[in-house]
Amino acid sequence: MTSSKFECHLTIATDDDAVALLAAHSQLSKQVIKQAMAKGAVWLTRGKYTQRLRRAKKRLKIGDELHLYYNQAVLAQTVDDALLLLDKGDYSIWYKPYAMLCQGSKWSDHTTINRFVETHLSPQRPAFIIHRLDRAATGLVLIGHSKSATAALAALFEQRQLDKQYRVIVEGEFPSRTQHIDSDVDGKVACSHATLIEYDKKQDRSLVQVKIDTGRKHQIRIHMASLGHPVVGDRQHGHADEHAPNLQLTACFLTFICPISGETVNQELPDALKPHL
Repeated sequence: MTSSKFECHLTIATDDDAVALLAAHSQLSKQVIKQAMAKGAVWLTRGKYTQRLRRAKKRLKIGDELHLYYNQAVLAQTVDDALLLLDKGDYSIWYKPYAMLCQGSKWSDHTTINRFVETHLSPQRPAFIIHRLDRAATGLVLIGHSKSATAALAALFEQRQLDKQYRVIVEGEFPSRTQHIDSDVDGKVACSHATLIEYDKKQDRSLVQVKIDTGRKHQIRIHMASLGHPVVGDRQHGHADEHAPNLQLTACFLTFICPISGETVNQELPDALKPHL
């Protein structure tokens, strides 16, 4: 069965361990199975519940179902480390680098920010996604460490009680007056406010700060492109090709009133991590 991408599904009928069973059925080595397991490619169904199986020595029960989603290319992917900026116990704020994901798939979760946080934060805690950044975007991401804190912080996003501001480098000379864009994104109301910070005539690029009132997928990228100033590095909505730099879109500022302590949290990305012309 060995190939670069395949699925393997087994129903447990005898007392055996997951690694041995999957290795025998897939013709992959036990070491490769363990690595895939650690990266989130193995799942266990027991009764009504299905979840990732990471413990190679977990005892299986007759009737359990094992699922291996093996994709060599996905499992070989690597990303830079996320950077911890603020740890408040119940939640933390991180810098997400380019290509790190905010959501895993059945094939793996080893390049997601929540998995990175779970395995690197001390003391160790669960990590729950509260909001998302595009894979190609960089910047501030808020991670919850308890279900109650995650729900409370997610409510701030839903009720638009959290101020998010981004910096982007766009093509061309951006207008000197603040632009208010309210064109729908995917049929949903979307509102962005974009202000010129600096224009570089030699590069013919502008550094722009964007405040969003809504969080639609690719909202800033779509709105900037609609003004004729696509984000540099945008291969989907702009003019970028495979030789272009990474997407120049970074979440730089995050301000909210903590629903747990009542204090105002005002997190700014260090200058070295912000986009510059």
